[in-house]
Amino acid sequence: MSEAVLEARGLSRRFGGLLAVADVSLALRPGSAHAVIGPNGAGKSTLINLLSGALRPDNGGVHLDATDVTSLPDWRRARAGIGRSFQRTTLFPAMTVLENARLAAQSTMHFWRLFSGASHDAAMLEQATGALHQAGLAALANNLASTLSHGQRRLLEIALVLASGPRVLLLDEPLAGLGPDEIAPVEELLRSLATSHAMLLVEHDMDVVFAVADTVTVMVDGRVLETGTPDMIRRSATVRDAYLGHRG
Repeated sequence: MSEAVLEARGLSRRFGGLLAVADVSLALRPGSAHAVIGPNGAGKSTLINLLSGALRPDNGGVHLDATDVTSLPDWRRARAGIGRSFQRTTLFPAMTVLENARLAAQSTMHFWRLFSGASHDAAMLEQATGALHQAGLAALANNLASTLSHGQRRLLEIALVLASGPRVLLLDEPLAGLGPDEIAPVEELLRSLATSHAMLLVEHDMDVVFAVADTVTVMVDGRVLETGTPDMIRRSATVRDAYLGHRG
């Protein structure tokens, strides 16, 4: 088994009297998708915020390539190769698809490069267009983001993460709000990315979770209830009683 790229070790985070994440540990490995599922309020988004650096843990740590990055803010983790998406759209609707992607590519560059030569602009453009190709949006590069369908916007949001050149993908409900006809292109992209990145996927669509993930962690009330392969989780009576019900 390959070494973990990103690892959570005993993460805990409290908001007042609410223990949102309680002693959670998991490891993300290259070429593997690790899904985190659970009911609303289970602590899934808080976990992503702790891994990305948007929040600091009260206890525990985050390690990237075995280096402790717990004290690093989110922008420094992004430069180190941790990319994340959000439940709510982060697009600039008045800008083109390519301009959105190019801005994402610029967001992780070092400050001194803002004043460097045009060759770096070409490199950023190549990075942005490459991300659009991966997401199947190259033909829409010159369209305004506001003209995209909801499914295309979800694809663009993932493309923005890719434009930053990450090794780790933290994807927070990338299928949220999609209709049945819009799910397939996003699922296909997730399958592709799972072979080339270390991916953490938070998602409520169980069909996609079980189709994409290699490992599934179930969280309830901020704690890890169970971790295993999709088949193990699907067959678990504990998970079924606590969360899945009769879905599986």
